[in-house]
Amino acid sequence: MSTIRAVDVERSPIRAMMRAEAEQDRKLASFPVAFRNDASPYSGQTDFKKEVRAACRNIERMPRLAKIVFIGDCAVGKTCLINRFCKRIFDCNYKSTIGVDFEVERFDVIGVPFSLQMWDTAGQERFRSIATSYYRGADALVVVFDMSNLETLSNTRQWMNEAMAANSRGPKPLVFLVGTKKDLMVATGPAYLKLVEARAKQMSRELGAELWLLSSCTGDNVLDFFFRLTALNFDRYILGELERVTAREKKFGFDLVSPKKLEKPKPTASRSSNNCC
Repeated sequence: MSTIRAVDVERSPIRAMMRAEAEQDRKLASFPVAFRNDASPYSGQTDFKKEVRAACRNIERMPRLAKIVFIGDCAVGKTCLINRFCKRIFDCNYKSTIGVDFEVERFDVIGVPFSLQMWDTAGQERFRSIATSYYRGADALVVVFDMSNLETLSNTRQWMNEAMAANSRGPKPLVFLVGTKKDLMVATGPAYLKLVEARAKQMSRELGAELWLLSSCTGDNVLDFFFRLTALNFDRYILGELERVTAREKKFGFDLVSPKKLEKPKPTASRSSNNCC
């Protein structure tokens, strides 16, 4: 029992966030490129913003967190993908996720601590009402489909609509369309793979999402995808932090010290001492 608890503590999300330093292969100094520039609404960004790099030289090294929600049909490989990256393992015999589960992975981005809180939601219909309650407040949505099953690609529209509806009041999340089980495409031949890529590219444009095709089994493109996901979220987070600081400075500099107009007291009617009751 003591061994099991030690492993659980070592892999706990809180411990991952509070590490003094990220692991060597979780340190980002350069900006990762998109999988395909013609299938990404963020392809124009090839580096961290100048103001972000400047801020990171003197920024406080406090924990920062982005909420990433993984959605998609049952058995498309959401859990396999997360575990391949976080735990460096692959198991094709995972049971279907019940409700939701989550992992936290710590990074150092330009020397600043940053973590991804990854919510693995259930794809089964009976758990959808539970899972949708966790969509709110997402910084990024990862819509996953199975490359060997094109029906799961068609269903990404519904998943995206539900998730975006849950985030309609806040900032629009970053969106990624991820095709898994790329290793199974070897047996189907290059013609079918080309067809899948073409349809996935079209879907990514409809959803306004960045497309990635990968394999949790072989690890193909898994690291590149998560590094790209991290870099885009970090850049956006720091920009938002700078905007909030600027807004506070303006407020404290002007709004809070502006004198309020004092209303003149209204005259009150007084009774005459000569009047009788």
